[in-house]
Amino acid sequence: MTERLWFNGAMQDRDAVRIDPADRGLLLGDGVFETMRVQAGRIVHLERHMARLYAGLETLMIPSPEREQVEAALVCVITDNAMQAGSLRLTITRGCGPRGLLPPEGAAPTIMIVPFPPAAVPMPDAHLVISRMRRDETSPLSRAKTLNYLPNILALMEARQRGGTEAVLLNMAGRVAEASASNLLIQRDGMLLTPPVAEGALPGIARSVLLDMRLARERALTRADLLAAEAVVLVNSMSVRAAVSLDAAPLSREAATVARIRAALMS
Repeated sequence: MTERLWFNGAMQDRDAVRIDPADRGLLLGDGVFETMRVQAGRIVHLERHMARLYAGLETLMIPSPEREQVEAALVCVITDNAMQAGSLRLTITRGCGPRGLLPPEGAAPTIMIVPFPPAAVPMPDAHLVISRMRRDETSPLSRAKTLNYLPNILALMEARQRGGTEAVLLNMAGRVAEASASNLLIQRDGMLLTPPVAEGALPGIARSVLLDMRLARERALTRADLLAAEAVVLVNSMSVRAAVSLDAAPLSREAATVARIRAALMS
């Protein structure tokens, strides 16, 4: 796959792309993004990704580009790079503006689509750490996939410093919201359960597929629920993996549960 990406209306070589120093996405994290899996030359669950993207643009009050043009650009990146598998990172920022927080009138959004090859190896099982960072379930931003990922980044760094490989973020009420870059599910009495969006969980794509297939249900979860679960699984658009410990305490792991979820999401 070549280093060709979409930037503001045209395919360009990666080295030729220039982000304007006044772009609010760079300066303020003022934008949204989607990471989409490509399989057999097509984007998996494109409709769901587009729905979440445009909901996020509406939440941030960023002028929405024409959906048909965005989808055509996605196809162009896949075609130009002869992609059969991998992922696309679609980023839309509010665009450029003067110094200060208030967005300018009539700013033109920046649109960038970057291709990535498939992961060389599957992600390993996760060792979870309950982070001191919190997920504010009362904020509308908890339901949008914005460029402001610092709480998740700090949570993951904290987990690594404490000997884990993945962080669990609790909400302001002390209940489970999500992992740093994945939705979280547990198996209880054979049923898959996942925190509701109202608890601070990002409305993930893989999560929505499992809910629509009636393979999972929404339930408020606590740390005790994780420890008592028959299995704890992390899912996002790119991966499905088991969690095998929480704050160094072992978690039950059912390989059949992980295989069942992966079959539903990755087929």
